[in-house]
Amino acid sequence: MTILYEINPPRITDSQSILNTVLERIESISPICDGIHLTDSVLGIPRISPLNIAKKIRETNQKIKLTCSLRVRDKELNAIEEIVKESVGIVDGILILMGDKSNTNGDKTNLVSSQVVTFLNDRGFNEKLELFLSIPANPNFTKIQKKINAKPKGFFTQVVNSKTNVERITNFLKPNGFRIIPCLLLPSEKNTKSAEFLQIDWSDYKDNFIGFVRDVHDLAGDVLITSPNDFKGAHETLSKLAS
Repeated sequence: MTILYEINPPRITDSQSILNTVLERIESISPICDGIHLTDSVLGIPRISPLNIAKKIRETNQKIKLTCSLRVRDKELNAIEEIVKESVGIVDGILILMGDKSNTNGDKTNLVSSQVVTFLNDRGFNEKLELFLSIPANPNFTKIQKKINAKPKGFFTQVVNSKTNVERITNFLKPNGFRIIPCLLLPSEKNTKSAEFLQIDWSDYKDNFIGFVRDVHDLAGDVLITSPNDFKGAHETLSKLAS
């Protein structure tokens, strides 16, 4: 079972102690998952670069799988290429995505994520690390054709709450060789606001999240668990999955 756990790096304005707490959490949870995914300024809030966090992790852990997001909304193409070049040998994969709008950094280009993956593939970066794109939880496959044509290694989904949607995605994309990484939000009281914001109904699996994770994993082969406000609950869940 391949289980990834999502971590949001600290805000740029956060203190050193908060950074230390995040690094301690990563160290604590790494033995019970297969990989860590580091996000890039979620909700447009400026945060420490996921690549910088990845470098910190690599100081003490060379084995854990690391992937990170890279938002293109506020970057020029040459800056993106430099970040990816710097990532080789540190992270195993990069999720290229538009990113949420920011109140502090305006859009610098008209780049779209599929265009960036094509650009990076043409320069051979897909031979040095895995490049991913994101898709909706219930995609219109016609509308994501440009992403399919860009030939990423695979796709991270937005938060899914239905095995039916995962089955639909895997049936369509996996036969073409794409890796599918469904994102699941841990159901807990502390994550309720996140569920409401994302309009996620977890009633079908709230009482048996472990079973839901296993079912989704059976379909996709990978799972990304996100739990933005409940690290303790995530640690307990990953411990059960690892046992």
